Amino acid sequence: MELIIQNLSKTYPNGVQALKNVNLSIPTGMFGLLGPNGAGKSSLMRTIATLQEADSGGIRLGDLDVFREKDEMRKVLGYLPQEFGVYPKVSAEELLDHFAVLKGIHNGKERKETVASLLQQTNLYDVRKKNLGGYSGGMKQRFGIAQALLGNPKIIIVDEPTAGLDPAERNRFHNLLSEIGENIIVILSTHIVDDVSDLCRNMAIINKGEVLATGEPLQAIEQMQGQIWRKFIKKEELAQHQTEHAVISSRLFAGKTIIHVYADARPGQEFEPVQPDLEDVYFATISGVTRKTSTPQQEVIA
Repeated sequence: MELIIQNLSKTYPNGVQALKNVNLSIPTGMFGLLGPNGAGKSSLMRTIATLQEADSGGIRLGDLDVFREKDEMRKVLGYLPQEFGVYPKVSAEELLDHFAVLKGIHNGKERKETVASLLQQTNLYDVRKKNLGGYSGGMKQRFGIAQALLGNPKIIIVDEPTAGLDPAERNRFHNLLSEIGENIIVILSTHIVDDVSDLCRNMAIINKGEVLATGEPLQAIEQMQGQIWRKFIKKEELAQHQTEHAVISSRLFAGKTIIHVYADARPGQEFEPVQPDLEDVYFATISGVTRKTSTPQQEVIA
């Protein structure tokens, strides 16, 4: 099973072009859609989920034409949006049972078994009688995955799922997503680089509605070997370095500023080489300093 997105564009009534000729091939497994806030990730997810129309282009899931067969797409889709609300005075078991009815599971015995199985899978069975208002953020996200798994979907979309989770809940959620992504398409839309590096075999980097790069995270990192350099500087020196070098990121460490610079050769004696990671790939791509493109639209990491 593969999701094929071809020449997808979307402009909102206020004139904002959210998607610009997007082309992607998304295979079975975990796929990371990585980009900053406002990059167009949620617009793309809503379009795939048939929650909004595109201006042009098409989407296919296997033999299914998503735009022409919206109802069929919805039958095989699980969706956890960025803002997932719950009824605070209803238990997880009751609300999941209600969602199961809406999903078309009308047989009472089958529905009961399905609800129990999903609550077990998401590690919520022991708290199934507890009202959702008493759940932590991570528990609510796991409940969101439980409802997304109703009906044995072929594709699941999760939009910014780990934002605001503490490290322990984030790890639990990662383990759950990893298990789910073994047999179906799971699209993880996020601005958190570690989510993609930890979970995804394939990814795309998107910004301002355009896909800038696609490929495998490990290969992308390997391609950047020998091109990332680090230097400790004073805060007031940052502007000068940004003028003289391709500074892709800066951060504070022990009261000092560390900059990462993209360059084919050592940019100065005070710079030291750095083992690149996906964050370097991401910032270099977003900032536009990488120019090894195979097409005018995007870099293909292969």
